[in-house]
Amino acid sequence: MSTTTTAPSGAAVTDIELAIGGMTCASCANRIERKLNKLDGVTATVNYATEKARVSAPEGVDPATLVAQVEAAGYTATLPRPPASHDGEEQAEDSDPTIALRNRLVTSIVLSVPVIAVAMVPALQFTYWQWISLALAGPVVVWAAWPFHRAAWANLRHGAATMDTLISMGVLAAFAWSLYALLLGTAGVPGMTHPFELTIAPSDGAGNIYLEVATAVTTFILAGRYFEARSKRRAGAALRALLELGAKEVAVLRDDPAGTANEVRIPIDQLAVGDRFVVRPGEKIATDGVVEDGSSAVDASMLTGESVPVEVAPGDSVVGATVNAGGRLVVRATRVGSDTQLAQMAKLVEDAQNGKAAVQRLADRISGVFVPIVIALAAGTLGFWLGTGAGAAAAFTAAVAVLIIACPCALGLATPTALLVGTGRGAQLGILIKGPEVLESTRRVDTVVLDKTGTVTTGQMSLVGVHVDTTDGADESEVLRLAGALENASEHPIAAAVARGAQDRLGALPEVEEFTNVEGLGVQGVVDGHAVLVGRTALLEQWSQPLTPALAAAKAAAEAEGRTAIAVAWDGAARAVLVVSDTIKQTSAQAIAQLRDLGLTPVLLTGDNTAVAHAVAAEVGIDEVVAEVLPADKVDVVKRLQADGKVVAMVGDGVNDAAALAQADLGLAMGTGTDVAIEASDITLVRGDLRAAGDAIRLSRRTLATIKGNLFWAFAYNVAALPLAASGLLNPMIAGAAMAFSSAFVVANSLRLRRFASRADEQPSALTAEDHRRPEVAAIAS
Repeated sequence: MSTTTTAPSGAAVTDIELAIGGMTCASCANRIERKLNKLDGVTATVNYATEKARVSAPEGVDPATLVAQVEAAGYTATLPRPPASHDGEEQAEDSDPTIALRNRLVTSIVLSVPVIAVAMVPALQFTYWQWISLALAGPVVVWAAWPFHRAAWANLRHGAATMDTLISMGVLAAFAWSLYALLLGTAGVPGMTHPFELTIAPSDGAGNIYLEVATAVTTFILAGRYFEARSKRRAGAALRALLELGAKEVAVLRDDPAGTANEVRIPIDQLAVGDRFVVRPGEKIATDGVVEDGSSAVDASMLTGESVPVEVAPGDSVVGATVNAGGRLVVRATRVGSDTQLAQMAKLVEDAQNGKAAVQRLADRISGVFVPIVIALAAGTLGFWLGTGAGAAAAFTAAVAVLIIACPCALGLATPTALLVGTGRGAQLGILIKGPEVLESTRRVDTVVLDKTGTVTTGQMSLVGVHVDTTDGADESEVLRLAGALENASEHPIAAAVARGAQDRLGALPEVEEFTNVEGLGVQGVVDGHAVLVGRTALLEQWSQPLTPALAAAKAAAEAEGRTAIAVAWDGAARAVLVVSDTIKQTSAQAIAQLRDLGLTPVLLTGDNTAVAHAVAAEVGIDEVVAEVLPADKVDVVKRLQADGKVVAMVGDGVNDAAALAQADLGLAMGTGTDVAIEASDITLVRGDLRAAGDAIRLSRRTLATIKGNLFWAFAYNVAALPLAASGLLNPMIAGAAMAFSSAFVVANSLRLRRFASRADEQPSALTAEDHRRPEVAAIAS
């Protein structure tokens, strides 16, 4: 995929996107990046998480040159195919890289279990058991562990060392020495056993085999890689979900020979600029356009974040993928395909995902230092024993023992066990963590950006106030009964909020007669013999029924707070003003206090108007507010905070939040929101309760700390055995015991995460939101 732009210098630049294959860690991405940037005029960024490279090259550069450069670094590169056709989707499913990894894992488990069991339990060591173990271990070491060997070779060619290097080196060393002991030593004799004894004694290694080490390490590391690959494959799901939001077909108006316009349904990709199409109530608007006929209310909340439906009439612009909530519309298409606002949002999400720095795995960081030390120690051990005249067999035994003991089985368990227990506990609490790379961000997060609609608020319009002019004897119940009955006959979202509020307070509502929808103004009809008007003040003024000064003041006060005010009149006089608004969730203020307790600074970010945003922020205890922002502006706000040195978490629920969720260092989506937001996020809060955001961050930090502890002990137990190996005193049972003990410790340490408790059920703090904003109180609370 490529586009052409003009650089500031005036030279034409082509942006090319490559799909990269064969990367196993963040250092691979850095290596490819350096290789591409060596080409004249080329600027490249490679993202490990999305497995893509974005390359800016002078116009005329053959993409094949870029592909060849990547292949020269030991990786694969292809130009991505457009995801337009269903065939392409099926091919993408068929090429799922996790399938091959799963096949290797299943095979490795089936073959490894008997090898490990026989080696660790002397009672199972029947005659010639060692040769059966060799037959079972061979495919595991050669085929199942092939991805590690391939990556280690690529690292070796570039002078790098990662976890793959450590795995490959240890597995091959254990297998090669076992072959030597079986074929040239005494380990292959009938009746050979590994007695269960933890003695420290010199050995020439001729009777020792380490097949269980080779197979166990391969199996556990493959399990970790499989779970990681499954979570990483979701990186592109947000874009697919965005594309799924749009309409699939559209009813276009075509003139027949007689000049009559007829509706013809065509696939959305055949729609052209200038075409006129019909949108019925409840349908999605097919593409960006201008209304030519009809009026309606359009629910654009998922794109704009605006909780109140937008009234549209001829001449007004509408956006594709928004929902027509009212009458029939005829729209003329002004933008189609990749030019639409929805497509631009998809590009924002993709750019944000590509721009998010991938967190390098902790094990790779440790291995980068540990592997060279182990190799140097093995070489030093070999040289020392040869120098002392101990003989080649004893010298090689000690050197190989160093390599074997340095490959800890627990290393493969360190991340996946903690992740599985942590994510399992999170799922019980309604928190879905997508992968291990997510956890690193939670440790450093210091700012949390909160979308308003659907996150801090319910995202649903509700009746929040009734102001009645009592001079004519009207009361609140009568107002709700008459206005609620009339609005119950309307399809408008605001009318539905009024009707729902009236039903909740009064129960069943009376029937309506002579109902009429006055486009753009409101509704009128007869209820219980009263001629009732509900809607804009302009509707009442048409019938010479203006608001009284008291009602006008109530309406102005409501609108000053960003709420929607609806006038009600009957029998020739204005009687009341109803106030409708998006309501704040009951738990939001408590959630903000809990986020502050975690050291986070909350920021309210919304597409709603400034008055609404500040009113909501004041109620829940947020100081910083950014309002009236478009989706692209939300991304810019997150980027601005990051440029100021902040590590940003973003909590949102709508399509309009997707790009910001992807851009943020940590994206948290409310599970009650859209699929696009959920796919673009790192953590999903299933309950839709903002208090779960604090729980998610605490659980992620706890899980990350557990992983770090696991990695430390995974190496520590084996490092402690290195002196025994270098001294030539290591026997198979000590190696097996170190492996088993470190693995058991890692599992037990991970299981402690099951005791993690949610704070969502805790009583709110006695301190108010205002108290939490005072520095002295915040200092005491922390």
